[in-house]
Amino acid sequence: MTGIALSAPFAASRVFAQGDWPARAVKFVVPFSAGGAADTAARAVGTKVGDILAQSIIIDNRTGGNAVVAANAVLGAPKDGYTFIWDAANQLTNPMLVKDLPFNYQKAFVPITMAVKVSQALVVRNDFPAKTVEEFLDYVRSHPGAVSCGTPPSGAMGHLALALLQQRANVKLIHTPYRGGADAARDLMGGQIDSALITTSTARGAVSAGKARILALTSAQRNPAYPDVPTLAERGFPKYDMDDWFALFAAAGTPQAIITRLQQAVAQAARDPGLTTILAPLGAVAVASTPQEFASFLAQQREVLEKVIREANITLG
Repeated sequence: MTGIALSAPFAASRVFAQGDWPARAVKFVVPFSAGGAADTAARAVGTKVGDILAQSIIIDNRTGGNAVVAANAVLGAPKDGYTFIWDAANQLTNPMLVKDLPFNYQKAFVPITMAVKVSQALVVRNDFPAKTVEEFLDYVRSHPGAVSCGTPPSGAMGHLALALLQQRANVKLIHTPYRGGADAARDLMGGQIDSALITTSTARGAVSAGKARILALTSAQRNPAYPDVPTLAERGFPKYDMDDWFALFAAAGTPQAIITRLQQAVAQAARDPGLTTILAPLGAVAVASTPQEFASFLAQQREVLEKVIREANITLG
């Protein structure tokens, strides 16, 4: 009896403390520059989540170190549910690409939800002599060492998507890495490169200007914003799924009740038609997976990406 009498008030205070969350603004640390697809999606989702939680969501852009600077900032903050990281595939690829990591991603972070997926696109300059993926690959095979393809930085999802396509199609393109997707799109429009594998949001300007054409998307299913564009999975590469994605992770030790509440808020935000309207021009789709669904995806994607990096001998550069 005594034990029950003592434990009940403690349990009640713990539930109350977590039930009172959030009592102040919540921070999403974003490892990417302001204005890009990751940042835009974070702000769109953050605004809706803030409305649902009745607290502001602060977007804190912390670039550098291939997202390690942002990760360290989150791990160095109190584990009280007020600082999260809005991260991407860095969580899976950095252990293979970044030397001397000061932490173990799988142990240091807890997956909350994949919030958004962003389709990547195989894009060619408008005068390139191929109208379909099949024609493009045939041209590459018949012109070895002659066709270039630009992607954002080495080791990023565009580069990995290109490497996987080359492996599965048994072709070899001249990889041209860029600091960002916008730089690749600019050179594609200028004719400096033949093709690019970049996000649909980055390709949009070049396509709208009539300077480039999208041959296919990297998504598992067609993107509602591009209903007439086929996927690579449809064009002879079953189960090819190499979209960019953005997700929320918590530092290990963050109370589970808070993680659950945040995921529920993201799921509620994902059902808001206003969020769909904001994300559509990015070629982005709200996902809001459960922590269990997201953890399962991470395990599968980790296996795919590690194999791509190893077989293509990809390094940061």
